[in-house]
Amino acid sequence: MTPSAVDPVATVANLDLSGRTALVTGAAGGIGLACARRLAAAGAKVVVADLSAEGAHAAAEQVGGTALVADLSDPDQASALPHRVGGVDVLVNNAGRQHVAPLHEFPVETFALILRLMLEAPFRLIRESLPHMYEQGWGRIVNISSAHGLRASEFKAAYVSAKHGLEGLSKVAALEGAPHGVTSNCVNPGYVRTPLVEQQIAGQAAAHGIPEDEVVAKIMLERSAVKRLIEPSEVAELVAYLCSPSAASVSGASLAMDGGWTAR
Repeated sequence: MTPSAVDPVATVANLDLSGRTALVTGAAGGIGLACARRLAAAGAKVVVADLSAEGAHAAAEQVGGTALVADLSDPDQASALPHRVGGVDVLVNNAGRQHVAPLHEFPVETFALILRLMLEAPFRLIRESLPHMYEQGWGRIVNISSAHGLRASEFKAAYVSAKHGLEGLSKVAALEGAPHGVTSNCVNPGYVRTPLVEQQIAGQAAAHGIPEDEVVAKIMLERSAVKRLIEPSEVAELVAYLCSPSAASVSGASLAMDGGWTAR
């Protein structure tokens, strides 16, 4: 059985993003949509970027924002996205995908695609967003990493490699951005109740040789002290905190939200 959802989390009280523009990638669902909702609730003008045109427009309608369709595995589209927005104040790098396979069977093309989407695209988005942030003396970069940015698991070579790289990229952005009022941090969730996680169950079952209904408890939550999936709204609230005045000195950090996974 999948552990039940938690009650709605308390919100960051002093977050006011009125007049700020937030770009959230992979925002048609899951963590991205939760972040878009939370930042919009704080007054930000939210730009929802996603590969799915239908999903992006539906999400933008939900949050009262703007939809932009982009394939961030295409380097040119990734570099162009901040310019399509016209000035990014808050950048949430969330877009991603997963593939589960043993290293010796891992498709080379899939490995390259995942690194373009989850590491090169954030680099390009940060690169093109920083001049505007530097000019105004304020900016917030939040990279949705993972417990897999801090630890490894079998059968996820591309995802683990990309997230580890994202950790380093985030820290470099933090060091360079500090004199300009720009912070950069990683949020490191464990398994979150999202379609991306649900889609992994069959692959994990096959890779580990167990029934699908045992994957959540035996594989996904096996290392966690807190035996439940994390809710997208919990991740979004941590993202909101990193954009708040209270987090002005939090930069270059990797904030684990993993139920104690990385405490082991």
